[in-house]
Order: sequence, then C-alpha cells, then structure tokens
Amino acid sequence: MAPTLFEEKPQVGDLIEIFRGTYQHWVVYIGDGYIIHLAPPTEAAHGGSYSMMSVLCDKAIVKKEGLWEVVGTDQYTINNRLDDKYQPRSADAILRDAERLLGQELPYCVFQGNCEHFATELRYGKAESRQVQTAMEVGAKVGVAAMIGVGVLAAAAYFGGRSNERRNNQ
Repeated sequence: MAPTLFEEKPQVGDLIEIFRGTYQHWVVYIGDGYIIHLAPPTEAAHGGSYSMMSVLCDKAIVKKEGLWEVVGTDQYTINNRLDDKYQPRSADAILRDAERLLGQELPYCVFQGNCEHFATELRYGKAESRQVQTAMEVGAKVGVAAMIGVGVLAAAAYFGGRSNERRNNQ
C-alpha cells in the first residue's frame, strides 16, 4: 500500500500519526523532512511485527530520523486532534525541548508513557494518549459485558437449581 500524501506540508510541531496495523506510532515533525519520536529498542523504523514487542519494553530512546524512513510504506496523516482541547506550544519551544531530549533514554510504558504521550507532551505540554484511552474504554465495556454475562449465568444456575430442587421436593 502506498503511503498517504499530505494534503498540506507539515509544519514544525505537527503531530504525525503513522498507522502500523494494530496500533499507531506518533511522531513530531521538526522540519526539513525530519521527525522526533520516542522509540523502544524493538521499534523498527518501518514498523512491522517486531514493533509489537514494544509492549514488553520499559525504556525507549528519543530519536531524530527522516520522516520517510520512519513512515516507510505505512499510511500516515497529520493529526493535531487535540488542538481544540489544548493550546499548541510555539514551534521554538517544541524545537528547544526536542533538541534537549534527543538521544535520552526515557521510561516507556505502553499505558502511561508511549510515543503518543511523548508527542502530545512536546506539542501541548500535556502527555495524553487517545489510543490508550480508547483501548481502556473498550476493555472496560468488554469487562462490564463479561461481568454481566457471568452474573446472568450465575443467576440462571441459581434459579434453575432452585427450580429443580422444588420439582424434586414435590
């Protein structure tokens, strides 16, 4: 599949969402065709199955790489979807912090400190991951549905057993 072409040229500080199949990798555009991102050691530039191993990592490196090197053949888009919630920081502040963080090894947690948290913190000063929020909401709904299902089965077994008990006592 060919990569999606930007409808407009990315600007310094834009968040770019790269679709890796089962998850999205998030990077920040820093100009001249480069991005900065948080990548666990298992995160290959072009994604792939090894990237899924990042859930097992507890450390990641802040890297500066070419946008096209990281995107590869994956679909991607500029996605500043939190602009309506948070005021984006200035391009100068984003570049200053990106330069300061470059090459650092940071704690990594897929739920609390992943590439999307890193990217949104650079752009907005707030670490947020809608990807994790969505997964947790889905998980909670599945959990509630499972609990309801278990409750229904338990009630059916209880009342069904009582019904059988009454029949046997008659």
